[in-house]
Amino acid sequence: MNQDKVILDVQHLKKYFELGRGRVLKAVDDVSFQIHEGETLGLVGESGCGKTTCGRTALGMYKKTDGTVLYNGKDVHALKGAELFAYKKEAQMIFQDPYASLDPRMTVSDIVAEGLDVHNMTHSKKERAERIYDLLNMVGLNKEHANRFIHEFSGGQRQRIGIARALAMEPKFMVLDEPISALDVSIQAQVVNMLIRLQRDMGLTYLFIAHDLSMVKHISDRVGVMYLGNMVEITSSAELYSHPLHPYTQALLSAIPIPDPVIEAEREATRIRLEGEVPSPIDTPPGCKFAGRCKYCTERCRKESPQLKDMGNGHQVACFAVE
Repeated sequence: MNQDKVILDVQHLKKYFELGRGRVLKAVDDVSFQIHEGETLGLVGESGCGKTTCGRTALGMYKKTDGTVLYNGKDVHALKGAELFAYKKEAQMIFQDPYASLDPRMTVSDIVAEGLDVHNMTHSKKERAERIYDLLNMVGLNKEHANRFIHEFSGGQRQRIGIARALAMEPKFMVLDEPISALDVSIQAQVVNMLIRLQRDMGLTYLFIAHDLSMVKHISDRVGVMYLGNMVEITSSAELYSHPLHPYTQALLSAIPIPDPVIEAEREATRIRLEGEVPSPIDTPPGCKFAGRCKYCTERCRKESPQLKDMGNGHQVACFAVE
């Protein structure tokens, strides 16, 4: 990881969806973070908190409502022409559902080579075929798979094909949108270990979106925690799991299951259980969005929205109760 080079700089990003009749869904509401070259930033939070929307808007797939997204110093949402074409080659996305993100009418060969053809990255049929075989080999498949169709593969194999398609562009930055959540538990670790190996071998930078906190700990250098469109805490992976500061983060980590039934039973008494309902992102209350579920809530929390503050060593948290 190159701590001196910020490859993605997201500042005060907002993404709202107009629902009609004056209603607005605030999927991402003033989120800021940076990703350094060669690192993996994990983005976690419960379903519906805005993780995927944040990743897609940061990548440029969704048009932002407000804020800035800089990729190597250039505004992603202002790119046009040749610069936009080059950016789309460098920044790739792995989708959550390998069943929906691959065209069932295309062979694996054509799926993997689609980007190669668009960007004219090969100059002969032989070179094209060799590149396809190399990419399949990189993700644990072989050339015999090239002429098959998607319905002939398992979920894990389909996700590997999607990864090969992205790697064909020789990317530098990848958004991984819950890439293992649709896979069997038995092969999740295989895919994550493959992603770690590819990152090391190719010098990739990842934004890894997930809700599996144990897997995020395994792959991420730093972790950001989102709640209802806001970033509530961000720090190194080791610091977050050993010293969580935000009450929401503490509750999330206390819910991680432990495979040892004896330890799990002992920990049951100390598990943090959140009460109350998650507010609607369409009609968010003033102040801290976590206030209605937080045991430390004060009158200030109900009126003011806390901003991320540095607690030292890059550990940032948005909470009035943390000093």
